[in-house]
Amino acid sequence: MYILKFILLATVFGTSTTIGILISKRYSKRVDILKQLKNGLNMFEVKIEFSFETISDIFSEIAEKLDDSVGKIFSDTVKNMNEKGMYAGKAWEKSIDMNCENLKKEDIICIKSLGKMLGKTDVDGQISQIKLVSNFLDKQISEACEDKNKNEKMYQKLGAIIGAVIVIVLI
Repeated sequence: MYILKFILLATVFGTSTTIGILISKRYSKRVDILKQLKNGLNMFEVKIEFSFETISDIFSEIAEKLDDSVGKIFSDTVKNMNEKGMYAGKAWEKSIDMNCENLKKEDIICIKSLGKMLGKTDVDGQISQIKLVSNFLDKQISEACEDKNKNEKMYQKLGAIIGAVIVIVLI
């Protein structure tokens, strides 16, 4: 009987702690995603300025170089353009909608704004839009780092504390 109770209490504590850790990881993931997106946009800016490749070729190349979560945004954009016949801006926005977990609403709105000019203007117009989004991403990255520093440890500890409280109450 005591062994079963101990196993139950350990499970409750472990589950609560794990939930706290999973919630805290969202803050780290947001920072990583925003940094990867900024990196991808920097690559896009350089490629669009100095090469004569198409947007889908550039996005395919960027997708290969970035982590899975952000690379998927670029690869899904290429799929939407090639398979579904969408223009670049609409394909970008749909791809953002499909792959935007762990991002805040203002992050998504900013990143989607790139799609408004994507493929519709000349190279200089697209570069200026990329720089605008990139500058906004800098602000979002610094905000995300502050949120991460402030909240990550708190949620980890909160999960463990809530688990310990539940265990104490059940004893």
